[in-house]
Amino acid sequence: MLVAEDDQGLRSVLARGLRENGYAVDAASDGELALRFLDTYEYEVVVLDWRMPKVSGLEVVARLRRRGSAVPVLLLTARDGAGDRVTGLDAGADDYLVKPFDFGELLARLRALQRRGEAVQSLVISVADLHLDTVTREVAVGPHRTRLTATELSLVEILMQRSPAIVSRRSIALAVWNEEADALGSNTLDVHVARLRSKIAASGAKIEAVRAQGYRIVAV
Repeated sequence: MLVAEDDQGLRSVLARGLRENGYAVDAASDGELALRFLDTYEYEVVVLDWRMPKVSGLEVVARLRRRGSAVPVLLLTARDGAGDRVTGLDAGADDYLVKPFDFGELLARLRALQRRGEAVQSLVISVADLHLDTVTREVAVGPHRTRLTATELSLVEILMQRSPAIVSRRSIALAVWNEEADALGSNTLDVHVARLRSKIAASGAKIEAVRAQGYRIVAV
C-alpha cells in the first residue's frame, strides 16, 4: 500500500496503524515522491492527501487515471464541502475521507476499495504454491491457511508483490517496521525472514538472500 501525506505526524500514525494491521506500507511526503513510487511499483490501494507539496494528491490521481491505472485511490482531506467531494471523485478518486477521521473507518473503507477492485486486478498473488489474498490478508501454502504475525505478513507481501525482483533491506525496513533502525540496526530483519522461511517451506517458494543487496522470493 502507498500512503502519501505531507504531515509527518499523521503520516507516521497512518503507517504505524496500517503496518499493525498487516499491510506493507510505502510512505511518501509529497506528490512528486508518490508518483515515483507509483511509476516503480504496483499497489493494491493508494491513500493520498489532497494538499501536498510539489504535486497535489488531486493531480496525482488525475495522472494515474490519464495513463490508464485502475488502482483504487482514497483521498484524505480537510475539505468537506459537497463541491470538494465532487471535484475529488471527478478527478478519479474512488473514495473520500475528511480529516479528522476514525482509523477504524479508514480500515473499513480500504477493505471496501480492495473488494471493489476485484474486477480490475487479481486479488491473489502467488509464487509457486504460496498464495496471498490481498483483501482478506490470508496466506496459504497450497490449500492450507498459514498463520503469520502482522510483521511476517507485511514481509511476505512486499516480497511477493515485487517478485522476482530483489527488494533492498532498507526498502523492506521502511515498508514493514515503524522505525527503519529497528530492522537495520540489528539482526531483526534476518530473524523474521528465518521464521517466515520455516512457515512457507513446503510451498516451493524460496526467500533468497542476495549479498549486499537484500532479499527476493522465487519459485524453486
